[in-house]
Amino acid sequence: MDGMNNDAHMHGMGGMTPSSPAMNGSGMSGMHHHMMMHMTFFWGSKAEILFSGWPGTRSGMYVLALIFVFALAVLAEWLSHCNLIKDGSNHVAAGLIQTVVHAVRVGLAYLVMLAVMSFNGGVFLVAIAGHTLGFLLFGSRLFKRSPPPPPPSGKTADLPPMSC
Repeated sequence: MDGMNNDAHMHGMGGMTPSSPAMNGSGMSGMHHHMMMHMTFFWGSKAEILFSGWPGTRSGMYVLALIFVFALAVLAEWLSHCNLIKDGSNHVAAGLIQTVVHAVRVGLAYLVMLAVMSFNGGVFLVAIAGHTLGFLLFGSRLFKRSPPPPPPSGKTADLPPMSC
């Protein structure tokens, strides 16, 4: 394959630094720290997850970030399978509660997605593990001896499943 450039730089991004006007939008050149953007998965505890500078370079903070992403994924699965609205509830109140629960579920799912976009392998694995454990606990039949009889309304959860 002659003529192919095997360097790790993406075309069009070679001259962009945190101090360049294209990166900071202000034209100020006072920033001198190096920003590292991974475009492929990598292993290591030095990553930025969700917020600038978080979790930093300490391993304990990285573990805390992994626990946080795991908990977000489990909570998103719980909200996907919970039944908080009782049969016979006021339809306006039930609709508002359902909408708020949906908004929270989508927000949690987007936070997990943004964390995975750090391209850190550990974050990816704990996000998958959190969704898996959440489904195992709240969506599967593992802990249910027999399927419960459907409620009179026929619904099994407050929110419809997330689907493409």
